[in-house]
Amino acid sequence: MAEKIVLAYSGGLDTCAAVPWLKEERGYDVVCLTVDVGMQRDRETLHSRAMAAGAVAFRWAEAKDTFIRHFAFPALAAGAVYEKQYPLATALGRPLIAKMLVDTAREEGATAVAHGSTGKGNDQVRFDVSVQALAPDLRIVAPVREWGITRDEEIAYVEKHKIPVPVTKDSPYSTDENLWGRSIECGMLEDPWNEPPEDVFMWTKSVADAPDRPAYVEIGFEQGMPVALDGRELDPVSLVSRLHEIAGENGVGRIDHMENRLVGIKSREIYEAPAAVTLLKAHDGLEQMTLS
Repeated sequence: MAEKIVLAYSGGLDTCAAVPWLKEERGYDVVCLTVDVGMQRDRETLHSRAMAAGAVAFRWAEAKDTFIRHFAFPALAAGAVYEKQYPLATALGRPLIAKMLVDTAREEGATAVAHGSTGKGNDQVRFDVSVQALAPDLRIVAPVREWGITRDEEIAYVEKHKIPVPVTKDSPYSTDENLWGRSIECGMLEDPWNEPPEDVFMWTKSVADAPDRPAYVEIGFEQGMPVALDGRELDPVSLVSRLHEIAGENGVGRIDHMENRLVGIKSREIYEAPAAVTLLKAHDGLEQMTLS
């Protein structure tokens, strides 16, 4: 009987390509785990895509409330912003996903876990260190990092295996999203001289397309944590989701960042984080009024 491996599965190019690779090249039975921290992707679509790629099982873990309440809001209270620009959206979600990877591996009797990180970014470190801290006995496999192929070759690989992934050579962007923010990289964005085209943005309007009149929103805080919008108390997920709509509609939350990575390289990243940017600004104002 083949050993089981649990793959952190987003349904994007990297993790879709990882499923047949883990099965064919490493001989694993692959269990795909999607942790929903605010992904705008359909559960049934990801389920069918994972099974089409060759997974033996698909699991979905609902984690939006946990993510906002115990990861994003504490980061907000700390004023956590990387290099004065990036509100750490993807970074905050990885430890939670790693924890659920380990939990699922225990439940499935798996001997290893896998993720879709490359060897260039910080995500590989977040996953590896978190898993090693929680379960040093589990092997960690990173197919894209170990495989060493180009993104175009990866696209050809999933096409060969007839896996329906919405990525083409004409639209090669790599994206990640959760309730705190969305990241976009690759393709023409790798050249910092190129202005990001409008088709990379999904959550925010450009300043040119935003309303001519300003929108006003009142944010209520208790002990440094946001609890209400315009006098109405909301749970954390609803509050962030509503603020995404208001701020994004008004052109707030776009970030174009030349980022320093842990492995010693620079990477141009585009982010959309309308709620995070708004809440960080409001929280900073609250601190200015109350702290000395």
